[in-house]
Amino acid sequence: MAKRVATHRLEFEPAAIYEYPEHLRQYLADLPNLPGVYIFHGESEVMPLYIGKSVNIRSRVMSHFRTPAEAKMLRQTKHISWVTTAGELGALLLEAQMIKNQQPLFNKRLRKNRQLCSLWLNDQRPAVVYAKELDFSSSPNLFGLFAHRRAAQDTLKKIADEQQLCYGVLGLESVGAHRACFRASLGRCAGACCGKESLEAHHQRLLAALDRLRVVCWPYDGAIGLVEQGPMETQIHIIHSWFWLGSVTEIADAPTLVRTPKGFDSDGYKILCRPVLSGKYPIIPLPTL
Repeated sequence: MAKRVATHRLEFEPAAIYEYPEHLRQYLADLPNLPGVYIFHGESEVMPLYIGKSVNIRSRVMSHFRTPAEAKMLRQTKHISWVTTAGELGALLLEAQMIKNQQPLFNKRLRKNRQLCSLWLNDQRPAVVYAKELDFSSSPNLFGLFAHRRAAQDTLKKIADEQQLCYGVLGLESVGAHRACFRASLGRCAGACCGKESLEAHHQRLLAALDRLRVVCWPYDGAIGLVEQGPMETQIHIIHSWFWLGSVTEIADAPTLVRTPKGFDSDGYKILCRPVLSGKYPIIPLPTL
């Protein structure tokens, strides 16, 4: 009986029902060995099935065809299209924008997070602040980008546990003046609550632990053009306050994209922070309209 159950289960495993998508073979010959974004289209031209990116479009698309777990998506795919970019950075930026705008069925959904928050270190005590109320691109002393308040507080608690910081001093729980907190009695707090550790020493340890999460302020007065040179093309990515506003091939075309963005794009920040600050790419300052 056990053997029959195992055989029955095998029939529903992806490898057992996978069939090579012959109907898509016609699109494979023209796939480029270049960086960019590729799109699996179903019946709807408005909502794609899947959007992906790679430094080699052909290699990445072919890998989908060798993955039985993706049989369902491949059966629904009617055709494949792609957009080449100068390099990996352009592909990352375009993919994130397209996924947000088109919400493909098989992608992890990326939506504007209205609860995006950060830890703002004001004086000795961190406070949770929201991107809808504060411009994160230009506000100093922000640490971490969180989907909601609880995530920010959980991170602060984890730091406190690692560094023996006081929940009371951090505002995570109520503690009477000059009285030891419960965690101090367990040896989990160094005693800033009861005078065993100075508040200044407590603050410096907190600051050192938070520093790895520091949100970098936009380092330019306005928009910039970040030049990415690729094997077949060069793109100038127009960026302002960690927003990617689009790309051009000639700097003369940049003014059509330059504008002051609204809000804060956490995905853009995560993609662009290191490339902008690394010095790897040429930067062209641009006037903001």
